[in-house]
Amino acid sequence: MRRFGHQLDDLQARLLEMGELVETAIHDGVGALLQGDEALARRAIEIEVRIDRMELAIDDFAATLFALNQPTACDMRRLAATIKINNDLERMSDLAAHIAERALSVIPKGPLPFLDIPRLAQMTAAMVHDSLDALVRHDAELARHVVLADDEVDQLRDTLYRDLIGSMQQNAATVSWAIHLLFIVWHLERIADHANNIGEDVLYYLQGVDVRHHASVS
Repeated sequence: MRRFGHQLDDLQARLLEMGELVETAIHDGVGALLQGDEALARRAIEIEVRIDRMELAIDDFAATLFALNQPTACDMRRLAATIKINNDLERMSDLAAHIAERALSVIPKGPLPFLDIPRLAQMTAAMVHDSLDALVRHDAELARHVVLADDEVDQLRDTLYRDLIGSMQQNAATVSWAIHLLFIVWHLERIADHANNIGEDVLYYLQGVDVRHHASVS
């Protein structure tokens, strides 16, 4: 069982390495947009390819641990949570790459009115970081904070949608770039949703409670 415990720790270390890359991809994708930096956009897209390979390797390792050991209830929850978090991280990297691709489309248009997109990006990045930090520290309270933060992200998303749609209605010349920004807002909100999922999975692993849809999270 001691060897199994070391293997579980190794699995988590791989997951956290993947998480760090995902955070970099999000930072680069958003940075490309706000700074007009095409090199950052391309790096975010390249990271997504690495993340895909890591996801497959982690899934294989977790499946092997399931098959070759007899996990306790707690270890079963840990393995189940790891597999789900692995999938959420891969989806985040896809979304970060989509943001980078949109950034490449709007960079040639010059400086744009980004409204509150930088704040949305900051809130989303904080949720991602805190969700992984909660996993590392076994911090249920921090995981709850991540889950509850998702509502604030949703509210800001709705505000940005209204602002961008209003801009397009008032001035047809804004349509070409505002559509890209609408998609970027949606991608950021989806990343926050995946961070929320990780927070829920950490709570499930630590406490054996299912708080999906914010049931009993407060």
